[in-house]
Amino acid sequence: MARDPSASSQIDRDVCKLVHQFAQTLDVHVRRVSEELGLTASQVVALRELSEPITARELAARMSCEASNATFVVDRLEQQGLVERRPHPTDRRAKQIVLTPAGRRSRTTVVRRLSTQSPLTPLTATQQETLRELLQALVEPRR
Repeated sequence: MARDPSASSQIDRDVCKLVHQFAQTLDVHVRRVSEELGLTASQVVALRELSEPITARELAARMSCEASNATFVVDRLEQQGLVERRPHPTDRRAKQIVLTPAGRRSRTTVVRRLSTQSPLTPLTATQQETLRELLQALVEPRR
């Protein structure tokens, strides 16, 4: 049975609005944490994503930004002594971004602060998993 096009259109509008509102809520949360820690929002996101040594290109993909933006953020983190660039173990053209001991401590603080009063906390762990799976299904390319 086909769905009513006007009902489908209303669902599309509602979902788009809710996703946009939630994205804004997440952004406000990241900005609040960044202000508390004396970092920029981009630095907070970069530290969150630096769970292991990665290239600037990989970091940019994780941050959903251009590689040049990620490089700028890494430059600032490097100046603060939170990361260092090291030769990539298998690609001599690339550098890996590696957390310093101070960077690991900062990342631990960032992750803890982001999870405290996270916009996701009203959801149960199962609901959070379901939300992640639904969003993945929407953003992954269709095969």
